Amino acid sequence: MTPADHSHKLYVRLLGYVKPYWRMFALSLVALVLTAATEPALPALFKPLLDKGFVAKDQAFIRWVPILLLGLFIVRGITSFVSTYCMAWVGSRLVMDLRAAMFDKLMTLPTRYFDQNPSGQLIAQLAFNVTQVTQSATSSLTTLVRDTVTVLGLLGYLVWLNWKLTLIVFALVPLTLWVVRIASRRLRGLSRKAQQNIGEITQVVDEAVGGHRVVKLYGGEEYEQTRFRQAANLARLFEMKRVAANAVYEPVIQMIAAIALAIIVYIAADQASDNATTVGGFVAFFMAMLLLFAPLKRLTSVNDQLQRGLAAAETIFTMLDQDAERDSGSRTLPRTEGRLALRDVTLTYPGKTAPALAGITLDIAPGETVALVGASGSGKTTLANLVPRFYDPDAGTIQLDGIDTRDIALQNLRSHIALVSQDVVLFNDTLGHNIAYGSKRDATPDEIRAACIAAHAWDFIQAMPDGLDTLIGENGMRLSGGQRQRIAIARAILKNAPILILDEATSALDNESERHVQAALETLMENRTTLVIAHRLSTIERANRIVVLEGGRIVEIGSHADLIARQGRYAQLHALQFSA
Repeated sequence: MTPADHSHKLYVRLLGYVKPYWRMFALSLVALVLTAATEPALPALFKPLLDKGFVAKDQAFIRWVPILLLGLFIVRGITSFVSTYCMAWVGSRLVMDLRAAMFDKLMTLPTRYFDQNPSGQLIAQLAFNVTQVTQSATSSLTTLVRDTVTVLGLLGYLVWLNWKLTLIVFALVPLTLWVVRIASRRLRGLSRKAQQNIGEITQVVDEAVGGHRVVKLYGGEEYEQTRFRQAANLARLFEMKRVAANAVYEPVIQMIAAIALAIIVYIAADQASDNATTVGGFVAFFMAMLLLFAPLKRLTSVNDQLQRGLAAAETIFTMLDQDAERDSGSRTLPRTEGRLALRDVTLTYPGKTAPALAGITLDIAPGETVALVGASGSGKTTLANLVPRFYDPDAGTIQLDGIDTRDIALQNLRSHIALVSQDVVLFNDTLGHNIAYGSKRDATPDEIRAACIAAHAWDFIQAMPDGLDTLIGENGMRLSGGQRQRIAIARAILKNAPILILDEATSALDNESERHVQAALETLMENRTTLVIAHRLSTIERANRIVVLEGGRIVEIGSHADLIARQGRYAQLHALQFSA
């Protein structure tokens, strides 16, 4: 596909989002055309004004000229307002719809996509890049329609006045188109790089703000400032390259127009001296030529806007065209026992050669607590992530109550699973909304209160001024670590899922907080199939079974006592941890 075909395809797809608002869009275009159509009327009025009024002294005609001029500018004012307002309305709707489509898409993308794309880039696409497309779909189109009609109208008037002189303008059109084509390629590439760089700036800011405590504590201010300045300077360089390309491109086009104008003025003056044209005809022709400059200049600069918009559209549509998370399942289970069976499961992450999991076979009975133990990178988290299908294995199967999880609808599968991790995710909302989240948003106050009591969270919630209506800040920053963990546990208790995944939910807590959290977890784990990703071995000694992983393979399975007696890998890990 040629660059021109690609641009055309992008533009047509972009206009598809304008289609639902075609009435406002059409009204704007009609108003634009009317505004542009009145442009040649001004020089057209001056020809009879000079020839009839000042040369022939026709006083009756002169009296009508002020009225005609006033009417002309009233029409232009009304049509200009209508076109500007309607086009801005369509543009704002376009941005809103694209943002909604992008966010909806984000909600369906697989975990792999988020692993491979920095959050700063994704935020920049929704916050910044999407606004650039209005330059293609509305702003650029406004200029193209209005100024193209203006130029055509003025050229038509010039042809009617003196077709021989106007031919000189047309002779330079191929050269102009060639310059536009060269500039388009350059501007599109620079715009694409500039928009990617905005994502890098967003990423640096996001990391520096989110990790401000680490930055301050470890003296990373200068390093982060350097990172930001490098990203900002790169943005400046891209912008200057774009400006330079545009600054060269515009004068070239204008020089071509100026050459044409100089030739025309010379020939027109010669014709006037030979009485081949009237004074009014010469002034009208010259005025129409001068009026051509403004729309021609805007038409030359519109290419920069158009290319920036198309570069943004390219980025947006690339994301929208990503494959959504595979949901091949059609079965729905109203309730499950929580029986899990993994059969010869293997998974290798993209770009890696060594498998994260290799030949994992494991049966987990309903209500059983199984702890996953091993060194960092042994495959504990990967194995747990396969159960809710955050990833799908490359080979082997995972069954829930004897049914392949790939045959179960994703939403239904995940409705049977709850997660509590050491990295608690809370939203900038009230305590109540964080507990009764998602599918449980319609839970009654009594149900929420019961979950809070079971999670040992009700006492501190009651002590807060607004209770469950207390706003907790970004990721629960107004709560302590133990309080945040207990809110996450209350959320899991309220969900009442038969399968529970715990990612060392008591790590990094003080003794008092750990006591409350551990008691809450014991309540949560009752009669649930529980997978515990264990970092501190002291927390999983009471698990029914402990699965020891190494290099993505199971090397040992047994109870704490059995594995200690066996003096194998688990005993080594246990001895290392407790001798530290």
